[in-house]
Amino acid sequence: MALAARQRAAGEAAITEVRVRAFTVPTDEPESDGTLEWEATTIVVVELEAEGECGLGYAYGDRSVAAFVDSMLRPCLYGADAMRPAAAWLSMRRAIRNAGQQGVGAMGLSAADIALWDLKARLLGLPLADALPRFHQAAPVYGSGGFTSYTEARLREQLEGWGEAGLPRVKIKVGREPEHDPQRLALCREVLGEEVELMVDANGAFAPTEALARAEEYAAFGVAYLEEPVSSRDREGLRFVRERAPRGMAIAAGEYEWDLAGLGELAPNVDVLQADVTRLGGITAMLRADGICRALQRPFSAHCAPAVSAHVCCAIESLVHLEYFHDHVRLERMLFDGTLDPKGGALRPDPARPGHGLSLRPEAERWRTASNFLPARGEI
Repeated sequence: MALAARQRAAGEAAITEVRVRAFTVPTDEPESDGTLEWEATTIVVVELEAEGECGLGYAYGDRSVAAFVDSMLRPCLYGADAMRPAAAWLSMRRAIRNAGQQGVGAMGLSAADIALWDLKARLLGLPLADALPRFHQAAPVYGSGGFTSYTEARLREQLEGWGEAGLPRVKIKVGREPEHDPQRLALCREVLGEEVELMVDANGAFAPTEALARAEEYAAFGVAYLEEPVSSRDREGLRFVRERAPRGMAIAAGEYEWDLAGLGELAPNVDVLQADVTRLGGITAMLRADGICRALQRPFSAHCAPAVSAHVCCAIESLVHLEYFHDHVRLERMLFDGTLDPKGGALRPDPARPGHGLSLRPEAERWRTASNFLPARGEI
């Protein structure tokens, strides 16, 4: 056995380089949902090197996430064993106890953890999905966008694109101007027909009683999935809507949970549990989220970041689907080589590409918004 192979089998692959960068990409037009408006998306990218391989992780958040990784997580990453991502995760989690484990801290931890798992898979020469405890060959996806800011013509264009891609389920935003939502849902049915599963996301726009009334309206269009009818922090409100929702309509939430404790508290109050690999604590935490779903018999739906989530979802037994979100699909294609396209309504990891298969494109530099932090290296 070659020395490098023996070292990897023995778990000896010290990280020798850490790079952190942030990129901000304008949306293709101004966008909004039930509670927020935006015109750009920022992604923070972490790259880790060991034994000639480079692992890449990322999170969607403010550029301050990059500064947090640089100041708080870099010391944990230099010299860490790339073959033991969970051990490095624990070290980082402990290191940020007083600095803040939620919000910016959780996003920074997530980006670094994804990079660690990607690096391990590349060192092993395996696709990330196969370096994890894989249950599924592919991750079913749903088209997601349908922003409340869209004109009727733009919404129709996006719906037609999802139809041409063969996606069997789609989700649009609702709740900013509730009186217009029935017209928008009618357009969805006109374009997609009755066979495509229709889903909506209110992003916490309603109080519980109004959410229930809106759910009845949506049911007339065959909506089978209502995400965040009320704020995900309102556990009692979610339970209220779930217990009274129209028959056949699932209530979902979880994308804004920062850790497993919050996810476990939320789970009994929804029909479908969500989580985001770039917020919850990376791949290490996402694998544990599956245990919550299995224990409570809740299906799991992954939130966004499709390029990396496709691999992680293959390791989640309770998986029902993955969000193929317009903004992230567009940005990931612009910044990375190696993204996946849906086939047969699912994303299938490429068996020929080690790790998650992503690498930064040279053109990404035009969107750089934060410096590449390069303090003195730690001891390794």
